[in-house]
Amino acid sequence: MNGTTLDTILRSLARERGTKVALRYGDAVLTYAELDARACRVANGLAAAGVRPGDRVAWVGKNCAAYFEFLAGAVKAGAVMVPVNWRLAAPEVAHILGDSQAKFVIAEPEFAAAAAPAGGVAPIICGEPGDGYAHWRDAQPVLDGGRTAAWDDGLLQMYTSGTTGRPKGAVLSHRSVLGLRAAMTPASMPPWYAWTETDVSLIAMPVAHVSGTGWALWSLEHGASGVITREFDPHAVFELMVQHRINKVIMVPTAMQVAVRHPRARSTDFSFVKYICYGAAPMPLALLRECIEVFGCGFVQMYGMTETAGAIVALPPEDHETESGARLASVGQPLPGVELRILDPAGQPLPAGEIGEIATRSLANMTGYYNLPQATAATIDGEGWLHTGDAGHLDADGYLFLKDRIKDLIISGGENVYPAEVEIAICDHPDVAEVAVIGVPDAKWGESVKAIVVAKPGTNPEAASIIAWARARIAAYKTPRYVEFVAALPRNASGKILRRELREHHSRPE
Repeated sequence: MNGTTLDTILRSLARERGTKVALRYGDAVLTYAELDARACRVANGLAAAGVRPGDRVAWVGKNCAAYFEFLAGAVKAGAVMVPVNWRLAAPEVAHILGDSQAKFVIAEPEFAAAAAPAGGVAPIICGEPGDGYAHWRDAQPVLDGGRTAAWDDGLLQMYTSGTTGRPKGAVLSHRSVLGLRAAMTPASMPPWYAWTETDVSLIAMPVAHVSGTGWALWSLEHGASGVITREFDPHAVFELMVQHRINKVIMVPTAMQVAVRHPRARSTDFSFVKYICYGAAPMPLALLRECIEVFGCGFVQMYGMTETAGAIVALPPEDHETESGARLASVGQPLPGVELRILDPAGQPLPAGEIGEIATRSLANMTGYYNLPQATAATIDGEGWLHTGDAGHLDADGYLFLKDRIKDLIISGGENVYPAEVEIAICDHPDVAEVAVIGVPDAKWGESVKAIVVAKPGTNPEAASIIAWARARIAAYKTPRYVEFVAALPRNASGKILRRELREHHSRPE
């Protein structure tokens, strides 16, 4: 199957709806014609810098209009965009830039130092108008080279951590990002999933996450208007929602909790909001009911991952309105065009009600992990089924119930934290003999990171020392908030750490 690519969509919108607002950021307004023109300049600048189709280009920074200009220009140049999470520590940023083999890097001033070791590629610094990026962009010709991407060409390379502790670059093609929606008919498309040019969306989730960039692209591909916030701030979000009559929003549960308990939440008229979509972490039922009461709009829970370009399963508004709330314990049903299976350890499908690994097959699946054929083969089998590593079951009506997010995964404030990453950062501490990392309940963040440490004989390390050591090597949100010292870690007969036992006996924060 083939379909329309993002570059073709944006060119068409520039011709047909050139004066329509594509993006708002602060006081700046970018129409579809202006976005297309800037994308042309970026594409020509990349070509002049030696970037060729298939090369990677990177962005190190927060949300802003320049990011989407750069993304659109990369698409026109045939390059693959690598958005780097600004919350990462400098060694982590350096790894991603090196692993992706980025040929060109744009960095905001506050992240320039972290982006500097980009495999010898000096970043162009982006910030206020008149800076390095804007000067570079505006020095390029505005002519469109006319290159058209192919359906399976890479569009985004988004890094996701794994159980080995090394981030992997999930390559999302135009098919991955646009395919599900393109394959739907008006009759098969859920109402909440449909976009029109009159919609106004809030782009507040980080662009390094699929919920940030993917959501924005949903808006742009349909000629809607997107309002960008540099990062999530409830006061600013309320101001923007009211000012621009934003009717479509996506948030993680942590952001929803902050928003619904903001002093203005219960005094603001939200009647213009049509849908609030949420996901990426478990949603407490009490919090959900509070949000439904305060915002009074349609709520949609979404389940997906970077490797599926975002949502592949959804719980629509009508399932949030049931009195029993039985279905609120699920994440919903597969979107049209998405296949789901629950597999046993041998990879065989299980019947309804049986718990196993969730596998999915659809146009949304990534093409693979960049330069990691073995990891790709371990994740996507020969029949095209992507093995998520998540455990769950389907009921008789096809609703998916999650039992565990990737076995040992910690979800803190909507960010995925893998214990192996944190353990690798801590294990070289001179006073640490062994370490195991678990998630513990946190009222604000959902979970916080806790390190269970066995000290080397003759040493007496302090928790603050362990925390500082980790913070210098990994992102703040991955750094343990709590440290507990033990004489030994529980292990099974094979020598594997019994994390379940750790969670049972060491789940108190302190």
